[in-house]
This record gives sequence, C-alpha cells and structure tokens, in this order.
Amino acid sequence: MQNEGFKGSFPPWSRIPSLKEMTEETGIDFDKFVDCIKEGVSTVEMASMFDVSSQTIENLRGHFYKYGISSVMGGD
Repeated sequence: MQNEGFKGSFPPWSRIPSLKEMTEETGIDFDKFVDCIKEGVSTVEMASMFDVSSQTIENLRGHFYKYGISSVMGGD
C-alpha cells in the first residue's frame, strides 16, 4: 500500500511524441516506415528511400523499439 498515495497522480497521456508525429515531422510516411521495419529493411536503405540521414532512421527505429508506436502511458 506504499504507492496508494500515487494512484492516479500521473497524467493519462505521454510527454513523449508518438512515432507517427515524429515521422510526420521528418517528412517520412509513417505506414511505409513501419512496413520497412516489419520487412527488415536496413537503416541505410531506409535513409536513402526516405531521403533522410541514417542517424534520423536510427533515432526513429530506436524510438519504435523502446516506446512502440504511440508511446501513450498513464498513471491510472
């Protein structure tokens, strides 16, 4: 019962942008990006396909593996 005082004290939304928001911000088609991950397309191939840097793809891919697609968390 130590955490009882914290129940519901966290917002039911995330402060982390969703993968969809992040891909839109970089001009990458979200659905194509997810399909590329599903198909195992390499970082270099994706960077070339989407005309962005390999670092951008690595950051987006890392976000996907760490937070998933929507990144929504809540304290309820």
